[in-house]
Amino acid sequence: MSAAPEPVLETRQLTAFYGDFQALFGIDLHVGRGETVAIIGANGAGKSTFLRSVVGQLGSAREQVSFEGRDIGDQPAHEIVRRGIALVPEGRLLFPSLSVDENLRLGAYGRRAGPWRIERVRELFPVLWERRATPATALSGGEQQMCAIGRALMSNPTLLLCDELSLGLAPVIIRQLYAVLPVIVSEGTTVVVVEQDINQALAVADRVYCFQEGRVSLQGRPDEVSRADVTRAYFGI
Repeated sequence: MSAAPEPVLETRQLTAFYGDFQALFGIDLHVGRGETVAIIGANGAGKSTFLRSVVGQLGSAREQVSFEGRDIGDQPAHEIVRRGIALVPEGRLLFPSLSVDENLRLGAYGRRAGPWRIERVRELFPVLWERRATPATALSGGEQQMCAIGRALMSNPTLLLCDELSLGLAPVIIRQLYAVLPVIVSEGTTVVVVEQDINQALAVADRVYCFQEGRVSLQGRPDEVSRADVTRAYFGI
């Protein structure tokens, strides 16, 4: 049996709150270097909250989040980006007053070394070269998602977190987006994908976690969990 890859990300009994409302209840999760890990679950299961906690948008105890062996749970978001974690947020959140190129270049503000420069991003998504002077929010939904991924890659992350890549997009665009994930991984980036689409998540992932009401209800390799297991974990039935 081959050794498990060294962990890039670990969370230990991770909790998260919105005021008095508790959204996460003791999440234990790990992501190995070079893996693609999918997090699935219904609306409100805590998937996006988990990503926001990892990137410092929600406060955590220092020891609850570890990245490359260092506890970072109490670090601010800008410091976490500089350490090598980038988020493609749900809804893209591109800057509407800036062009495609300007949005991409903003992703490189931390000046981390690595393979991702604007020319490489344009190779990955040729439409971003064609539309480089266009206001980013004038793009189609799929093109905006490509721009959001490209902006995150421009920070040269060790770990790329993708929140609901397929949300609201046509199947042909979803296939195009997921087709680039192996390319991104081949450049040395580890990927976590949050998805509601169970089939898409299981197809792309080395391992999968299912969240249900702020807790991990299932984890394993896609070939180790049955559809019945996934259905029970997803819907709580």
